[in-house]
Amino acid sequence: MPEFNAPLRDMRFVLHEVFHGPALWARLPLLAERVDAETADAVLEEAAKITGQLIAPLNRSGDEQGVLFDNGQVHTPDGFAQAWQTYREGGWVGLAGNPEHGGLGMPKMLAVQFEEMLYAANCSFSLYSALSAGCCLALDAHASDDLKTTYLPPLYSGEWAGTMCLTEPHAGTDLGIIRTKAEPNADGSYRISGTKIFITGGEQDLTENIIHLVLAKLPDAPAGPKGISLFLVPKFLVNADGSLGLRNPAYCGSVEHKMGIKASATCVMNFDEATGYLIGEANRGLAAMFTMMNYERLSIGLQGIGCAEASYQNAARYAQDRLQSRAATGAQARDKVADPIIVHPDVRRMLLTMRALTEGGRAFATYVGQQLDIAKYADIAEERELAQRQVALLTPVAKAFFTDNGLESCVLGQQVFGGHGYIREWGQEQLVRDVRIAQIYEGTNGIQALDLLGRKVVADGGTALAEFTEQIRRFCAVDSPYREPLLSATNALESLSQWLCRQAGEDANAVGAASVEYLQLFGYVAYAYMWARMDAVAEANRMQDPVFYGAKRATAAFFFARLLPRTLSLEASIRAGSASLFSLAAEQF
Repeated sequence: MPEFNAPLRDMRFVLHEVFHGPALWARLPLLAERVDAETADAVLEEAAKITGQLIAPLNRSGDEQGVLFDNGQVHTPDGFAQAWQTYREGGWVGLAGNPEHGGLGMPKMLAVQFEEMLYAANCSFSLYSALSAGCCLALDAHASDDLKTTYLPPLYSGEWAGTMCLTEPHAGTDLGIIRTKAEPNADGSYRISGTKIFITGGEQDLTENIIHLVLAKLPDAPAGPKGISLFLVPKFLVNADGSLGLRNPAYCGSVEHKMGIKASATCVMNFDEATGYLIGEANRGLAAMFTMMNYERLSIGLQGIGCAEASYQNAARYAQDRLQSRAATGAQARDKVADPIIVHPDVRRMLLTMRALTEGGRAFATYVGQQLDIAKYADIAEERELAQRQVALLTPVAKAFFTDNGLESCVLGQQVFGGHGYIREWGQEQLVRDVRIAQIYEGTNGIQALDLLGRKVVADGGTALAEFTEQIRRFCAVDSPYREPLLSATNALESLSQWLCRQAGEDANAVGAASVEYLQLFGYVAYAYMWARMDAVAEANRMQDPVFYGAKRATAAFFFARLLPRTLSLEASIRAGSASLFSLAAEQF
């Protein structure tokens, strides 16, 4: 049975040595009083215990048992409810939440490390927590003080859980055509009616109440996305004293039968004049919901990294033990009938690809977390605004590139096992099934690519991109063995971006045709920046821990030699334009 051990040494490396988290927190007043290096390390240690010892052991059994839907009720797999109780008592749901309402107020740089552990241990279990944390974020940013006071403390404590209700049977990406309606009541509440699908944790037996955030339209709402409002709809109404009252008519009609994440309840939710409360301004619900969506997009990106890390750990252990054939250079394990498969070049190619992508992703996730912390806590307005622009630019890259690489790494890990990778007992096939959804939900990766190129690059003329590449150029002013390939890749990204901005004015299909390859190219350049920074730290400290820093430098060399060149084919594909995509008539497909 596979095990998961959190990569604490590498997490501390990127958190403390590469991005200097404690130094940043010390100059941000609200964080300075909450967290320092010792606190962060203690959080990581405890997180490693709870994910590795409590949650990971439920991963396979939860997948095999799945959720049970019985007469409108959802029962999670054996052990989930007990694990949730322990999990919530530790305050993990509110780890980065607002302390004014019961959260712990930890920095996002630290929270991304924990979320990665959680996904690596058990994707299904982690989703119940992730949706609650995102729900809290939206409420804290947009809800009235009364709603915050009533709902945030029990959500942060894990006594209640949250959901996000956007999608309808006919409306996925195009939310402007949703049909769920909201009719005002005399007391200021609303009657919410409609059906939502694909609702993670829409019904479950882990918490005593479930708080749904529901997109709906008021009777006089404008057409399209500008007519969407956001409402809080509790499973049980809440009395003035905070106790639970009447059951609200918000019911689960069924659960989906899925390829993976089978222990996560994916529900069809029916709202039949359920009582709801407006969050924020009328007809501005999509903007409020995107506060949660952007959180979830980074979180789901971390699902890709977490699954990749679990896959790598399994495959690396197997490659050390599995005996097959002899090394091309001659027998390495002369006392055995064959050599471990780690000696074979192709196995090393797969393992190093997984390692380079996963460790590069961990660094980039920490970097995005750093920008989120600056955007939220910095005293200087210009610093906050710059960080906010970087978060907007980099979030679609994080969601899509992390999850694309997550699937690649899980498939490679399965391939290392050969036929055993296709067998349930080794855990690799479950990782492939579980990680696959991450490229689809919270906005498909194709939509993330359109957002990046169309909205974040072309629409602003590449301003935010230029701010990101300027950081890379400042780094390249220092001596680095990877200065030239990093600068070359950065120059190619900038040149290509400028070309695409021009093409977008001439060809309506230019953005859509180039967007996916463009996001991939952007991702490799971002990872190259991360690897050059990590290599610089490893080189400076190589004598202190030759094994760890030596491995870091060797993996950096592999990334620049074997993975960064993927940008060359991506650029060629992009510059080919959109014409070949439309040379076939629709009826010819």
